[in-house]
Amino acid sequence: MVSSPDPDPRDAPASAAVREFAEQKYEGSGARRFGMDEIDLAAVLADVVRQRPAGSDETSEQEFLASLRLEELVLARACANGNDYAWEVFLTRYRSALYETAYKIAKVESVARGLADSLYAELYGVDSKGQQRSSKLRSYQGRGSLQGWLRMVIAQAYVNCYRSTRRETSLEAAVEDGAQFAARESEVAVADPRVDAAVSAELAALDAGERFLMAAYYLDHRTLAEIAKLQGVHESTISRQLERAVKGVRKRIVKQLVQAGMGFRQAEEAMENTDVRDLRVRVSQTLRQEMPETAFYREKGEPQR
Repeated sequence: MVSSPDPDPRDAPASAAVREFAEQKYEGSGARRFGMDEIDLAAVLADVVRQRPAGSDETSEQEFLASLRLEELVLARACANGNDYAWEVFLTRYRSALYETAYKIAKVESVARGLADSLYAELYGVDSKGQQRSSKLRSYQGRGSLQGWLRMVIAQAYVNCYRSTRRETSLEAAVEDGAQFAARESEVAVADPRVDAAVSAELAALDAGERFLMAAYYLDHRTLAEIAKLQGVHESTISRQLERAVKGVRKRIVKQLVQAGMGFRQAEEAMENTDVRDLRVRVSQTLRQEMPETAFYREKGEPQR
């Protein structure tokens, strides 16, 4: 059974500002090489403007358009429209990164390949039975990098994959298999899967230094002074680094949630109201990767934290 076709993007009314922007940016957008004319580009932009988040209401239309990742948006829409050359460009740029991201999240090669292959089908616009449907790339709005959006999508696919798994298993076996927290659905309050996906993706993307700071402070409950002593810097330096890291990851998570379809205020509220215990994210394992087991010296008799 073939699904109904997507609405023609040309049906979205384009304002004078959008038409002017499309005319000015057409040659540099890459639209021509994918068979898109200025009218097509203006229609895509009008559709994105229409769906822009509530948090950007105070931003002028021109400023909003200027903030878009235009070339990546054009590439994504050309792929969604089935342009063969666009797909060649897309695979050249993102194929290896997709597999790397999938493996970084899943930790198991077979699971990672399954996730990546499944995502390709969704991006191309067919389901698991080979039936045509809308390409998931139409959801990309150009408000952040295409690679970041792909990372969030594949993280969400991983979360959904394990949420659909009903088999009972021990926590040790789940961790060994690379699964998420093993509590059954009925035993926990379930957070919005978009929050799971965004948190998982952004924690995985932290650099080693940021992961170390967060793990030491929030998981090991070390003081700023202890961390500073280990790093050979002043306590105030660690305080600033930790504050910057936390604010940065929070801002990026909110951005991911907006890209996933939430309004800006909704995304902010999701961050405020979600209990970390409701998230099915491997926080400890993610933050501790590449962190030396003997990072801190423990006094004799001091319990493991």
